[in-house]
Amino acid sequence: MQFTYLEEELVECLEDIESTKERDLIVYNDDFNTFDHVIETLIKVCKHSAEQAEQCTWIIHYKGKCCVKKGTYKELKPMKDAISDAGIKVAIV
Repeated sequence: MQFTYLEEELVECLEDIESTKERDLIVYNDDFNTFDHVIETLIKVCKHSAEQAEQCTWIIHYKGKCCVKKGTYKELKPMKDAISDAGIKVAIV
């Protein structure tokens, strides 16, 4: 019985560590979305300034992807869903 208790405690600790681990919200380039659409989405969803959103969009265009936000999975998940709903390819890494 002691082993079961210790195992459950370790799992809880690992879940706490995973939920606080910092991750990246990555937006990928595509041939469908306009610069304006991506900029407007980053301003609305990620609370970027117009200048920051434009810079990210240029990086996405030339490098193929850009980290637009850092945070825990719990913080980034709603942003990922909103960006994805806007038709933009995005991932949490």
